[in-house]
Amino acid sequence: MTNLTTGADAVDEAIAKGIDFDGSEIPTAKIDLYNQVMGLEGQRQRSGVSNTMRSRIVRIGAKHIPQDELNQKLIDANFAPLKDKEIAFYYSK
Repeated sequence: MTNLTTGADAVDEAIAKGIDFDGSEIPTAKIDLYNQVMGLEGQRQRSGVSNTMRSRIVRIGAKHIPQDELNQKLIDANFAPLKDKEIAFYYSK
């Protein structure tokens, strides 16, 4: 059986199994802390679906799309353009 290491659910599936992509066991302390923090996040009041969508687009898009292109895509989709703090965080290396 081949491990799937691509796609949005790959990491969640690996965490649930307690096995990293290289086949090594994920230490219980790491899984426990992850579950604790995700539980807290699950209780946080959301500001709206559009805000969350934009945040995810910026966070993930910055890994794959050049700054000017991502900024234009946000504008074209009627999202707010990249903020200075996002540019500094995601694009300043």
